[in-house]
Amino acid sequence: MLDTVCAWLDHHIDTPVLLAGGSYGAYLAAGIARQRPDLVRGLLLVCPGVTIARHSRTLPHDPPLEAPPGWLDAAPTELHPHLDAALGHRTPKVVATVLAALQSGGPGDPTFQQELQNGPDYALPDENTEIAFDGPVSVITGRQDRIVGYADQFHAMRHYPRGTYTVIDAAGHYLPYEQPALLHSLTQDWLRRSHI
Repeated sequence: MLDTVCAWLDHHIDTPVLLAGGSYGAYLAAGIARQRPDLVRGLLLVCPGVTIARHSRTLPHDPPLEAPPGWLDAAPTELHPHLDAALGHRTPKVVATVLAALQSGGPGDPTFQQELQNGPDYALPDENTEIAFDGPVSVITGRQDRIVGYADQFHAMRHYPRGTYTVIDAAGHYLPYEQPALLHSLTQDWLRRSHI
């Protein structure tokens, strides 16, 4: 996946770009900055994966925030465990927003996703290297993200000498849908710093 994105960038751009990504997309963006810093001017990493192996992630141990009764009723039953772990802002409105976003992407390809996640190249071989990226970076995490957590992202800040780290309460792995106003504000700050 990283090679495909780099090939696209090589073909379509002639100056370094600002890269933004969420979850695995942010994991790949950070990998591009490590492996091909010539392509990257700045990074916006939202709920980024830092390490792919689930057993190696530092996840919050706090109990989930309280939610109103029936907050997951609109979601398909098979999504309940995922949304329960992923969401920090646990309301029917947030669930509806996340479901609409998931549905807008189409049905997806679960076979391809399973093959990708179980394949040898899903984890980047250099995810644990001590390579610094000196462009402007914003790392935005959810305090209640029980998919990738927020602590590993803080420890990874040593790789970003011009990095800003933010952990947002009442937000989980779907932070853009849970706290859109805060994400907008933090993105604007990153854009301002990226044009210095």
